[in-house]
Amino acid sequence: MEYLRLENVSKSYGEKVLFSDLNFTLNRSDKVALIARNGNGKSTLLRIIAGRESSDGQSGRVIISRSSRIFHLEQDPSFDPEQTIIQALFQVEDERIEAIKSYQKAMTGTDDQVIQSALVRMEDTKAWAMEARMKEVLYKLNLEDTSSNVGSLSGGQMKRLAIAKMLLSEPDLLILDEPTNHLDIEMIEWLEQYLTNPSLTLLMVTHDRYFMERICNSIIELDKGVLFKYQGNYSDYLSKKALREEVTTANIDKTRKLLVRELEWVRRQPKARGTKAKSRVSNYERIKSELSSISYDPLFNIEIDSARLGKKIMEFYDASKAYGDKVVLRNFWYKFKSGEKVGVCGKNGTGKTSLVKLITGEIDLDKGRRVVGETVIFGHYRQDGLAFHDEQTVIDVIREVGEYIPLKNGYKLTAEKLLENFMFDRKQQTVKVSQLSGGEKKRLHLLKVLMANPNFLILDEPTNDLDVLTLNVLEDYLTSFKGCLLVVTHDRFFMDKLVDHLFILTGDGKIEDFNGTYTDWRTSDRRDVRKDPQKEKKVPSVATFEKSAARRLSYHEKREMQSIEDRLAQIRKNRDTLERLFEGSQDLQSDEIERMSRELAELIKEADDLEMRWLLLSEIEEAR
Repeated sequence: MEYLRLENVSKSYGEKVLFSDLNFTLNRSDKVALIARNGNGKSTLLRIIAGRESSDGQSGRVIISRSSRIFHLEQDPSFDPEQTIIQALFQVEDERIEAIKSYQKAMTGTDDQVIQSALVRMEDTKAWAMEARMKEVLYKLNLEDTSSNVGSLSGGQMKRLAIAKMLLSEPDLLILDEPTNHLDIEMIEWLEQYLTNPSLTLLMVTHDRYFMERICNSIIELDKGVLFKYQGNYSDYLSKKALREEVTTANIDKTRKLLVRELEWVRRQPKARGTKAKSRVSNYERIKSELSSISYDPLFNIEIDSARLGKKIMEFYDASKAYGDKVVLRNFWYKFKSGEKVGVCGKNGTGKTSLVKLITGEIDLDKGRRVVGETVIFGHYRQDGLAFHDEQTVIDVIREVGEYIPLKNGYKLTAEKLLENFMFDRKQQTVKVSQLSGGEKKRLHLLKVLMANPNFLILDEPTNDLDVLTLNVLEDYLTSFKGCLLVVTHDRFFMDKLVDHLFILTGDGKIEDFNGTYTDWRTSDRRDVRKDPQKEKKVPSVATFEKSAARRLSYHEKREMQSIEDRLAQIRKNRDTLERLFEGSQDLQSDEIERMSRELAELIKEADDLEMRWLLLSEIEEAR
């Protein structure tokens, strides 16, 4: 059943064209993630679909099934600040909700007849299940004080309130813009479980790659105003995207070589008027035009150097901090070592932000000592961003730090060139900060922090609002970063990729130092959770190899080994054939590319499994 269809949807702001003539269909039970670079119009497209903005022109249409209940979760939701949490939640028209409102109001009074009438209404409308659901949702999202005014909530609490409203309205078509922002990891995992419900249809913008991996069955990428669709989850997207880029690169190289040959011919010719000469010149102009229309952007690089870090970095001795009865740090002893990368985990409200401020010296300890080495230069990327002046241009923001920036190779880079490396072209550098998207402001904030050449880098929720491409480049830079790194993030993928160990904030002021990644910690924390052995990929361990080496190969195993070698040879031959087809044709249709991509992925997976089995058998053979 078709829930949503886009027909020729376009959007521009002045001279900036975000996208043009987009066409897309969303069917029941589809779970689709929308990926694009910051500033390319992801949030704008979601607002158009939700009816919050209009498409340009007369031909653009958004068609939504009348039978579907739609909910749009905005990136920065807003509510009436005078309302209480319970009033904001129950704006949806539903007889069960009306019954719950009457019941809760009745329970604040002492009139037995009113209470009895409210109880009967709860029974008649079968509202007890919804009330239980409401309590569960509010508990999970840490919004139990429903009498609080919405105006007193933080931005993160407002986002959680919007998610609670979404869950209680029981929609079947969800349009979600960065749903995991401002949620702690346990909340994210709980929401992830909810969204896997087969009855839900989902279109979302998210930077959370584990979210996409575990929920999505399709990913669409908005690239230079064109939509590309990839079947599968995030890992499927990566492999198919890489293949598409290879094909694009091959086509560019082929066109460029053809252009060079034509250019050489044109330059050799006199000002000929013959038909053949005119034809060749015309051919040259056509190829030149074709090549100029192909844009293939390489990844931008972060090459900023970090200042030298001495032996003494930072030490805490019996450190404690409290706000009244709330203890955020209790008897903390720790010495930071050069090059260590620490992730900070804990539920919202356990003191992560306070720990960061204690490390940077923004707040003082109540007890104990904090000793900082003389060479330490902090770089603090804040969750709430920098206070940019809206009238400042992008280049003005960077020039506040300096005109030139030292690089790792000893050279210097101008502020303009560095901005280009961060995907702010010369034209965009003169744009006012107020005109940037949320993700572009975050990227500018990140650049300004890195320009100070810090050797102790603190990143507080760095992945919020950054696109996946920027995150990949940032991760590459941080992997080779020589200084100390402290990351406060709810992005499990980002943390798993970077950190050596974790500070686990338990909520009572204690910090558990766990040696390993976030996934390692969650696995150890859930030893009682049963695992489905059929779903786990079995990889032979060292012990398995050693055990198998104590015996000889049987006759059947020898034949199996030979058949594996034959099959691997055939797979390589088939793979080479597919790759030649990709490289040899510029006329492949999208469905052909998708089919061939699927075949190639299946061949690669089969080869991986066969090579693992062959490796096990060869270990036995070599040990004889």
